[in-house]
Amino acid sequence: MVDYHASNNQALYSAGGQQTYMEQENDWDRDLLLDPAWEKQQRKTFTAWCNSHLRKAGTQIENIEEDFRDGLKLMLLLEVISGERLPKPERGKMRVHKINNVNKALDFIASKGVKLVSIGAEEIVDGNAKMTLGMIWTIILRFAIQDISVEETSAKEGLLLWCQRKTAPYKNVNVQNFHISWKDGLAFNALIHRHRPELIDYDKLRKDDPVTNLNNAFEVAERYLDIPKMLDAEDIVGTLRPDEKAIMTYVSCFYHAFSGAQKAETAANRICKVLAVNQENEHLMEDYEKLASDLLEWIRRTIPWLENRAPEKTMTEMQQKLEDFRDYRRVHKPPKVQEKCQLEINFNTLQTKLRLSNRPAFMPSEGRMVSDINGAWHKLEGAEKGYEEWLLNEIRRLERLDHLAEKFRQKAAIHESWTDGKEAMLTQKDYETASLSEIKALLKKHEAFESDLAAHQDRVEQIAAIAQELNELDYYDSQSVNARCQKICEQWDVLGSLTQSRRESLERTEKQLESIDELYLEYAKRAAPFNNWMEGAMEDLQDMFIVHNIEEIQGLITAHDQFKSTLPEANKEREAIQAIQAEVQKIAQYNGIKLAGNNPYTSITPQSIDKKWEKVQQLVPQRDQALQEELARQQSNDHLRRQFANQANMIGPWIQNKMEEIGRISIEMNGTLEDQLTHLRQYEQSIIEYKPKIDQLEGDHQLIQEALIFDNKYTAYTMEHLRVGWEQLLTTIARTINEIENQILTRDAKGISQEQLHEYRTSFNHFDKDHSGVLQAEEFKACLISLGYDVENDKQGDAEFARIMGIVDPNNSGAVTFQAFIDFMSRETTDTDTADQVIASFKILAGDKNYITAEELRRELPPDQAEYCIARMAPYSGPDAVPGALDYMSFSTALYGESDL
Repeated sequence: MVDYHASNNQALYSAGGQQTYMEQENDWDRDLLLDPAWEKQQRKTFTAWCNSHLRKAGTQIENIEEDFRDGLKLMLLLEVISGERLPKPERGKMRVHKINNVNKALDFIASKGVKLVSIGAEEIVDGNAKMTLGMIWTIILRFAIQDISVEETSAKEGLLLWCQRKTAPYKNVNVQNFHISWKDGLAFNALIHRHRPELIDYDKLRKDDPVTNLNNAFEVAERYLDIPKMLDAEDIVGTLRPDEKAIMTYVSCFYHAFSGAQKAETAANRICKVLAVNQENEHLMEDYEKLASDLLEWIRRTIPWLENRAPEKTMTEMQQKLEDFRDYRRVHKPPKVQEKCQLEINFNTLQTKLRLSNRPAFMPSEGRMVSDINGAWHKLEGAEKGYEEWLLNEIRRLERLDHLAEKFRQKAAIHESWTDGKEAMLTQKDYETASLSEIKALLKKHEAFESDLAAHQDRVEQIAAIAQELNELDYYDSQSVNARCQKICEQWDVLGSLTQSRRESLERTEKQLESIDELYLEYAKRAAPFNNWMEGAMEDLQDMFIVHNIEEIQGLITAHDQFKSTLPEANKEREAIQAIQAEVQKIAQYNGIKLAGNNPYTSITPQSIDKKWEKVQQLVPQRDQALQEELARQQSNDHLRRQFANQANMIGPWIQNKMEEIGRISIEMNGTLEDQLTHLRQYEQSIIEYKPKIDQLEGDHQLIQEALIFDNKYTAYTMEHLRVGWEQLLTTIARTINEIENQILTRDAKGISQEQLHEYRTSFNHFDKDHSGVLQAEEFKACLISLGYDVENDKQGDAEFARIMGIVDPNNSGAVTFQAFIDFMSRETTDTDTADQVIASFKILAGDKNYITAEELRRELPPDQAEYCIARMAPYSGPDAVPGALDYMSFSTALYGESDL
């Protein structure tokens, strides 16, 4: 007789052509066949296994080698375990009928891909125990063990790995095989406790009491798990090495009994994975929303401050506003620029993760889109620029106002000093008692006064014009200026009226008075304009001036030099006037005339002329010094302009050059993505190291502003232009680095090789004709055609191209970025979780129900993810709903954006 066990080592092959573990039996297994204990264990185990299936058909066997001899129960067993119909058996009692029935069973086994060697129908019909047991073992392997698959292992190895995984947490259990590892009974109890902990108190079991352990496991399995008792505890404990096939058969029943729990565990793992991704994405969305809200709130609070145009009254208050604005530029705004850049980076990273996990794109809440933030930022910068211009204009206005106000006060003081006592002089009645000569003198004096009055008309008009300009420039103390100006004008009108009245009075008495001293008259006529000229000169020499460049101060110096050149002629006139007065004194002394008093025609005395002349002589060098000091200040300002311009003319082109280099790098990158990322970060570091030059330029700019310099003819660059360029440079390099990081993330998540990425970049760059970093629609279509996509210009091709554009350009911008291009190329070949898969997983956990309960979720999922589902699942409202039923279908579709959560 052929030894069944030796031949059966080559008996079983899977349908795919893979040989099972049976060719790997060791020599100890063959020797064990000589021990009758193996046959006893197999007979008992196989009989129980067959009866566990035959009872479904309402029958069973008592003797395994006798009851299968006619082939009828053997065919029935195969129909039960396979679920298929076998050919109709022959009901005859003759040997040939039995052989034919057994052959039908063996043919069916062979049709399932099992190669039977040395097992014939005759041996089964003759009641050969070893052949019968071998045949049953072949059936068990094919229908109970072969289809077991655990973590890419199958059959015996898969079953062993399943046992190891399930019993790993239990003490005193170390499953390494299907014989010795099961002798103490702890492994059987561990399998039951792992899946049904309420059935066994595992902590009370002792390793030194194997019989009790085995009987406990076998009785519990038979009572609660519908697994018939296939072995006796004494059979296992009483042999040196339990039969492997018997143990495998018994353990396979446990596997199938708990396979539903295994599916539930797999489904729970899938759900946990999906929920973990969703929770992480929600956390990123919440972070984005908070950061966007904070940034928008800061912009909302800052813009009204920048738009506030309430002017201050004094230069000091406006200077403080300018200092506050500088603090905003240096301290408050730079961190917000970084937050804005980080916000864009976080948004791009989140969108990439959502694409990689097959989730819909993140749509921030209304008003918090990146475009909304950019719009608010643009409005902020517009307000910022307008605010700075307003500040500078206000400072210029206040400077002009201060100058005009001082000028008004000086001229008003001079005029008020001149008019002091004039009303009293014009209203006196001295002519009533005067002699003819005195009257004539009074008349001439009055004519001189009228001349002086006419000369002061220009000053009064200047005072009124300055007051008008102060009003137009909204001077804060315009009320007092207007009151003073009104008083001067009213007084001037009164003086005009009084002057006219006095002239009329003097002319009425002129006929009575004839004596006029011609010499006094000449003195008066020449002294008055000269005195007025000196007063005007003193006023001009003390006049405040304001200039903004060297040319203007040089113009003032030239005018002053011209004034100084007239001083010799003026001195001659002074000497001539003084000579007239000297001649009067000479004539009076010569003729013995006692002069009644001062010149009757004028109040201007020689002493006052000399005093004013000395004052003019003192003011000239003071004016020289003031002009030279202002010249030095303007020269210093010019130096500051040149200093700033030299740096700005170097930094401006440098920033432009770096922007162009980044553009080229983003298109022409070589090496791996990690190399490109390292190169870009080094490039970013080199840019950051340039920051001290920007800070130095900021310092030069601050010196210019402190010096109130408002123009610079040596450069076309402004500090604002350079700040914007610097911020754009930092943002561009950060955005380029983020694109490479997202490409690495896409590559790792989708399993894209470096060569594929290189091919994608080569194809992308080839069709990016203008090197803009994006593909226009026609360029992208040409690229797809080169890759083999049927998007030619026909109805079907246009529809396909429109579908693809909807994927890579959801915003309808008309352009495709490289990130969108590689996302599209990778998703064409990569499988990801779908809503249907998640629904199927939930259905397994729910036991094929259309709803699931909170209790089931808490039992199958980790606590945090179970509570996450419970909080978000809507109540189930189907016809089969029960209290507490939850709708897992709408929840699963919401995870993938197919409906609102």
